[in-house]
Amino acid sequence: MTASGFKAALARVLVHEGGFVDHPRDPGGATNQGVTQRTYDAYRRSKKQRTRSVKAMVAAERDAIYKRQYWDAIKGDKLPAGIDYVLMDGAVHSGPKQSIKWLQRGLGAAYQGQIDGVMGIATFAALDATANHAALIDRICDRRMAFLRALKTWSTFGRGWEKRVASVRAMAKADVERQTIDLKAVEIPNANAKALIEDARRAPSRAPADAATGGGVGAGGIAGTLQGLQEQLTPFRVAGDWITNLVVALAVGGALLAAGGIAYRWYAKRQQTRLADALDEVPV
Repeated sequence: MTASGFKAALARVLVHEGGFVDHPRDPGGATNQGVTQRTYDAYRRSKKQRTRSVKAMVAAERDAIYKRQYWDAIKGDKLPAGIDYVLMDGAVHSGPKQSIKWLQRGLGAAYQGQIDGVMGIATFAALDATANHAALIDRICDRRMAFLRALKTWSTFGRGWEKRVASVRAMAKADVERQTIDLKAVEIPNANAKALIEDARRAPSRAPADAATGGGVGAGGIAGTLQGLQEQLTPFRVAGDWITNLVVALAVGGALLAAGGIAYRWYAKRQQTRLADALDEVPV
């Protein structure tokens, strides 16, 4: 976008954010035009003003919050056309830090810094070295979608989020490619629910795998002890038979338990890795 990038991006974001909402599953709580009650309270306090319902927020307050909280946080005035809007929409929806992480991940090998969600020198250097901004927008939006799918509220808001990101992707790429077609943002049901990392799904614990593996090893040890006892009781045929059957049962059961524990450990570790990647908690 141009020098008027903030106003253009804001106009689009406001369409997506709609008016006042207070969905019981929305982690943002009471929200008006994308501004949560918590954010509005903080803004009012910073101005030495009494807090009030976010429903009473006026346009001047809204614009000031968007400018300081989101646009300035992503350094929107320094970003290329299209990239500024993608990061702005993501910042409002999931927080500036998360949106910047999607950019840093999208920059790939060109970015040599930490995935820290900070618009620093390394991030801008990588952005300057990236010529294909349309492809970069695709990668940013792909990272955003992976993040959204990792949230517990995906089943409730996922359809709306998916449509929102698709709209943002198309409009941002049109900005990059200077298309003359007029792509306008439209209000999408449930697309304005906040998508925050605090609401991420939990990865499965590996504790059950450790317990199963330990149990299997323990059963094998008991089987070995009983086998030694069987050798001592071999002259007594009846005693020898039931011990033989018990040894076999313990050995087989222990092997299955240990194998199940190892398989579950692999599954849990794989899920933990996938979730950490989706939440941008590890580098590429």
